[in-house]
Amino acid sequence: MKKLLLSTLTLSLIASMSATLIADTTLYTNVNGYTLDSNRELQQFTAIQFTDDRVDRLFREDEELPQDVDTLIDGSGQTLIPGLIDAHGHVLSYGLSLLRVDLVGTETEQEAVQRVVDFAENSEQLEWIQGRGWNQVLWDSNEFPSAVSLDAALSDKPVWLSRVDGHAGWANSTAMELAGVDRRSGDPDGGQIIRDEDGNPTGVFIDNAMALIRTQIPATSIEEQKFALRTAMLELAKQGLTSVHDAGVGSSAIEAYKQLLADGPLPIRVNVMLSAGDDFFEQRLSEGHYRSADDTLTMNSVKIAADGALGSRGAAMIDAYSDLSGHTGLLLHNPERLEYFMRAAMNAGFQVNTHAIGDNANKVVLDNYEQLIAETNSRSLRHRVEHAQILRFEDILRFAELGVIPSMQATHATSDKNMAVDRIGDVRIQGAYAWRKLIDAGALIANGSDFPVESPNPFFGLHAAITRQDKSNEPPGGWFPEEKMTAIEAFASFTIDAAYSGHQEDLLGTLEPGKKADFIILDRDIFAIDGSEIWQIEVEETWVNGQRVSY
Repeated sequence: MKKLLLSTLTLSLIASMSATLIADTTLYTNVNGYTLDSNRELQQFTAIQFTDDRVDRLFREDEELPQDVDTLIDGSGQTLIPGLIDAHGHVLSYGLSLLRVDLVGTETEQEAVQRVVDFAENSEQLEWIQGRGWNQVLWDSNEFPSAVSLDAALSDKPVWLSRVDGHAGWANSTAMELAGVDRRSGDPDGGQIIRDEDGNPTGVFIDNAMALIRTQIPATSIEEQKFALRTAMLELAKQGLTSVHDAGVGSSAIEAYKQLLADGPLPIRVNVMLSAGDDFFEQRLSEGHYRSADDTLTMNSVKIAADGALGSRGAAMIDAYSDLSGHTGLLLHNPERLEYFMRAAMNAGFQVNTHAIGDNANKVVLDNYEQLIAETNSRSLRHRVEHAQILRFEDILRFAELGVIPSMQATHATSDKNMAVDRIGDVRIQGAYAWRKLIDAGALIANGSDFPVESPNPFFGLHAAITRQDKSNEPPGGWFPEEKMTAIEAFASFTIDAAYSGHQEDLLGTLEPGKKADFIILDRDIFAIDGSEIWQIEVEETWVNGQRVSY
């Protein structure tokens, strides 16, 4: 018995020694480091030591550095900050957008058509021509496009082009013919077919009506999804994102993620929100949370969409749009269906993250949360409202009261400023993109971009949050500047608060002993430059799990 005990102890000691021998300690010195402490105050450091994937210690300028490290890196005085976290993006859509027609920035309908033509000429093997990013509000016409312009340029293949917000689509006649859409087609619940004065479909489909065309497009294979996901993650790493919350993922994409994970760690961390519209929604819930050993893939939340978007007038408003009499937008689910999704997720122990843009959608979502959080005793799950874009003053107060997190995207404000007042008027705009009001009421904001709706570049978001200006630094002083965040608040919203919103604050969001060694190296000092320059910051290096990401 003594021999057996001794043998067991010896094996344990050898195993312990082996683990110590293979552990790799790195000291990254001579840096201009910033992180937040437990009091959310900015702390500076000049060196960081980490072993494998965990931070060991930060060193201040007057502290002696260790000599017995495996790897020593001289940072040459560059700025080092925690890896940034995007709390709301769409990784597969972003990856696919990098492989499709890019219509972002087009200034006319005809320019968009020409981009489609140029892409099609080099993509003869494709059955469908797909793209995304058009925004009629930025066009000279300020009008929705039509199938007519596409038909004149490309009629031998079906074409489907998503609006920048993903809540409207533009088809050519070939696509509509394949879908059997004509003047006799009715609007589905939660959707709208835009029609001309004679009642004929123009080629634009809003929200749930988009499914009429989408269902005709061949499904993307697992291999194609894997390629798109990896392409997206590497590009996101290049932008300085070490973690993203993927807002609405189906079973097929979840499988693609897991297959990528089987080949090694994901390039960046992905916190997946299971799509409530997934065909296997209940089965995925019954399987419970998922967390990979290296924490690069996590799933503990559900994404639900309550309404559409402001630009396409699909956001559900209490009163009619200021620029379209009688129209109040679209709720995408009937009350019973919305409540079912929420209750099922809460009862399964999943955080509920619901897309709500219009003031009516936000009210409906908060009303449901108030009832169901009490019923399911799930306040600790930190349920979220994704976007929380247009709020009544009384609903602003409810976020902190209910423990609900507003997951917002700063660049939505600077992108929407040219049309938001037209859509909702001078009174309702006071409760829109209301970051300061929410913070002052005690809410914690998780920031993001909603990529590919907006650029995933987090420095665009930090710039917008701090200045309330676009990249031309317009308007002077900022758009409704009273809603600005401070530099520290904005930084927290892309780091520790975004981590908190995904139940990962013990792992991510700050650089401190025991947390993951996720950080980025910048080409300039984010806290020393003028706020107007923040969007110009470039990322020199991205590190995840103590390893530099190769992109």
